[in-house]
Amino acid sequence: MPRPTLKPLVCQTVVITGATSGIGLVTTRLLSRKGAKLLLIARSEDALGKLCEELRTAGGTAEYAVADVADRAQLEAASTKAHEKFGGFDTWINNAGAAIYGRLDTVPEEDQRRLFDVVYWGVVHGTLVAAETLKTRGGAIINVGSMLGEFAIPYQGTYCAAKFAVKGFTEAFRREAYAARHRISLTLIKPAAIDTPIIEHARNLIGSKGTRHPVPTYHPDLVARAIAHACEHPLRDIVVGGAGGLAVAVSNSVAPRAMDFLLSRLGRVMQTSRKPGVTARRDSLYEPREDLSERSSLNPLTRKTSLVLEAQLNPAAAASTVLRLGGRILPRRR
Repeated sequence: MPRPTLKPLVCQTVVITGATSGIGLVTTRLLSRKGAKLLLIARSEDALGKLCEELRTAGGTAEYAVADVADRAQLEAASTKAHEKFGGFDTWINNAGAAIYGRLDTVPEEDQRRLFDVVYWGVVHGTLVAAETLKTRGGAIINVGSMLGEFAIPYQGTYCAAKFAVKGFTEAFRREAYAARHRISLTLIKPAAIDTPIIEHARNLIGSKGTRHPVPTYHPDLVARAIAHACEHPLRDIVVGGAGGLAVAVSNSVAPRAMDFLLSRLGRVMQTSRKPGVTARRDSLYEPREDLSERSSLNPLTRKTSLVLEAQLNPAAAASTVLRLGGRILPRRR
């Protein structure tokens, strides 16, 4: 089956969940600058209204639908609105998320189920709703996963399990869509630690003043670029972040007992902070927080470049660079 042909963003209508914070907010603003028409989905109508007004003032086209991704009926209503306002859509981005920090034996089962409702079932609902439209007209579905869907770390066990499930669902659905000859591009975005408000929106049950990402952290602009690229190019997976995450994933497969030891000793230190940031406020697990913030308030040092990402978005240029470097390093024949 040939790969789907995707339109330029300036000709697309894009639906995105989790549009009012972090990766979703940065991506929304980038897609609007690139000329895409947008249907924004989040739980806070106030935040959605403010964001739409911002985009329209800057010359963009945006509508919104208030929805909790855990409820498939609400996403179906959002899809209906996209058809009413724009005649349909070309790309659907499943980005909404939630997080919990805490030991698996102390995090209430109710909270773990709620996180799965958002992180896993939100992706399932969005993918199935989007596919009803895109399996006939063609287009892209982009699921935001995580490098924590490749290897697990302590104290974020439920989040890791949900992201593992997102990866499994995405791979299975892609193969079923291929077998059914649906012209859908399905991309899984795998970010490393990204500096977004999710660490402050997370439910903190770990017993520390604040939570944080393991270092290094990357700027959310990098993930937005990857998502925008996937809107126009039918790629299977895109890793966002450095080679460190890939190295950990490989080490986890090759030397799992060594990783057990290291993460059991370092897992808590890597993810806790004495700075509470704004974590003293209510988390977003059950109710929205309308921060309209792209990054956390903790101001960590973030990397704004990723060679791993550049190599994926520009493979020809990356291959050319490797060949040139190889030519300089390898001895010449006399």
